[in-house]
Amino acid sequence: MTLARLEVLIQEQGIARSHLLDPAELAARTALPEDTVRTLLQGGEPPEDTVNDRVRARVKTLADAHLRRSGRRMSDLAGSISRSLGVSTLWARKVCSGEKVPSVELLHGLVGFFGVEGGEAFFTAPASEALDRALVPVLAALQPDADEPGGSGDLRTLALTGYDDVRGIALRQARDLPPERWNVLTATLQALLKLDDEDR
Repeated sequence: MTLARLEVLIQEQGIARSHLLDPAELAARTALPEDTVRTLLQGGEPPEDTVNDRVRARVKTLADAHLRRSGRRMSDLAGSISRSLGVSTLWARKVCSGEKVPSVELLHGLVGFFGVEGGEAFFTAPASEALDRALVPVLAALQPDADEPGGSGDLRTLALTGYDDVRGIALRQARDLPPERWNVLTATLQALLKLDDEDR
């Protein structure tokens, strides 16, 4: 399992576990409840749910995050989805509020609208699979292939070399960070850029 392999690498490389396995950030990346992420990270079992429960909850989570980030109202979001995906505003509002399950066609459209990774499975996968999918790029960055140029497998390599997918995911999710986390991210990026300049 990805989490178990990550735990080994965290120990071997002396990385602070909280830097890679922050429940709040992973919850934002997966649209899972933070309590569920914490349970999974501790080796527990998530609450039982159905595919419909997952879809409703994850669409609502993404919609709520979009509203917080943009400062818009639900009616604005529903209107945008209605125009973009060709459904009624009322139906879009009910889907975004978690009242209704979107059709397969609408779910496909929501993948593009919200810009999520992994297609429809982002909404339908069980919690353990959703978390595992979010952890795979982190694991790949910590244990790059031997053929990868400069691939030492440390956090500097993760941030500075060929892991554009990891950086892209991280930056897309940074949109939802509160100001204090932005400050931490900014300081980290500045330090990494300074190290990169020193190596040239």
